[in-house]
Amino acid sequence: MLDFLKSNPAVSLLKEDHARVKELFDQFAKATNRAAKKKIVRAALTELKVHAAIEEEIFYPAVRKPIGKEIMNEADEEHHVAKLLIAELDAMDGSESHFDAKFHVLSENVRHHIKEEENKMLPKAKGVKIDFEALREKMKARKEKLLADGVPPVGEEVMVKAVKGKGDSPAQAAKRKAPKLPKRVT
Repeated sequence: MLDFLKSNPAVSLLKEDHARVKELFDQFAKATNRAAKKKIVRAALTELKVHAAIEEEIFYPAVRKPIGKEIMNEADEEHHVAKLLIAELDAMDGSESHFDAKFHVLSENVRHHIKEEENKMLPKAKGVKIDFEALREKMKARKEKLLADGVPPVGEEVMVKAVKGKGDSPAQAAKRKAPKLPKRVT
């Protein structure tokens, strides 16, 4: 079979992850039960942490130079924003007023990131001259290890934990009492 007709195994692994997390986002949108929503969020956070780790540790470094810094830098920043939201959601128990909203924003951001990857980065990656079968095996092994041992904390988690829930977030701002305003003089 001609090489260009073969599916790219590393890209296929990433797209499988994308499909799984989008399905979790869809399940959350349909869920009405608090316990079900919490369970879906926990599953999605695990999927996202593991996926981000294999991309950042293995896939991105392998394709960064040939794909170009503009696309890769944007992907890095999208990961950073997602990891901040993931860390904040990880610190929540699901009863908070902003829990659903925060997960919804995470899902919108991740869906945008997936669209960018699948429409820009991954098509370019398919043309990179590397052994994508070996890359897939390395990614798969790392993924299995992360699922078994857990994902080590990332900088965003450390930042969120350092503020102990007292950070400058909309959820915290909503809890603060509105300042007294002077009466209007007519």
